Amino acid sequence: MSVIPPPYRPLQQFFRSGPMPCPYLPGRVERKLFTRLTGQQATEVNSTLSRAGFRRSHDIVYRPVCPGCAACVPVRIPVAEFQPNRTMRKVARANADLVFTGVPAQATVEQYRVFSAYQDARHGDSDMSRMSMADYTAMIEEGRVDTLVFELRDREGRLHGGLLTDRLADGYSAVYSFYDPTDARRSLGTHMILSLVEDARAVGLPYVYLGYWIEGSRKMAYKARFQPMELLDRDGWVRMTAEQAAAAEVEGVD
Repeated sequence: MSVIPPPYRPLQQFFRSGPMPCPYLPGRVERKLFTRLTGQQATEVNSTLSRAGFRRSHDIVYRPVCPGCAACVPVRIPVAEFQPNRTMRKVARANADLVFTGVPAQATVEQYRVFSAYQDARHGDSDMSRMSMADYTAMIEEGRVDTLVFELRDREGRLHGGLLTDRLADGYSAVYSFYDPTDARRSLGTHMILSLVEDARAVGLPYVYLGYWIEGSRKMAYKARFQPMELLDRDGWVRMTAEQAAAAEVEGVD
């Protein structure tokens, strides 16, 4: 009697990028370990690698492997333990008129207009500020796994922000967010993270992955405000220390 072997599952191939200037810490060199998401196992691979500290961009998942530097630290919010602080509760009240809803990950002109305004106002000197509608569509739709866009709209239906999100086996991964930059009082970046945490709580997902926290980077300082927070080190996922959490006092980009 012949035995039918289990389905063949090819090994995931990883590559290392060439050296590039670090976009976060001046004078440092960036290199990445990366692989492509393809085939029927793409969603599973994305979940597994996200737990190992990787991030997704288009159909690529990557992790920094920079020579002589380990400043990029993967972080996640433990949903069950998280409680918004006084400032965050104030942000939530200021945005009580907005609705946070998940929709299929399909690019729209309306999203692109808000995205472009955000890039022009916050990252005018970056490559992303020069992205066309086609580029934006690729960012949203290429490499989709279990992916959606959470839209933030007011009662009249006007779009205020979007958060490209992957649903993992154990949480949400916030891939990229953008929002209307004209009303700084709303702190929409903070509000979308708070809303994602609440959605994760509602559907029973234990974590919200926020990518990399980089101590000393103003662009990334805001992530340390969401306490308690876990970070990935050589011993696995551990609680951020009080000393590390002090970076939350740094005025970062919201």
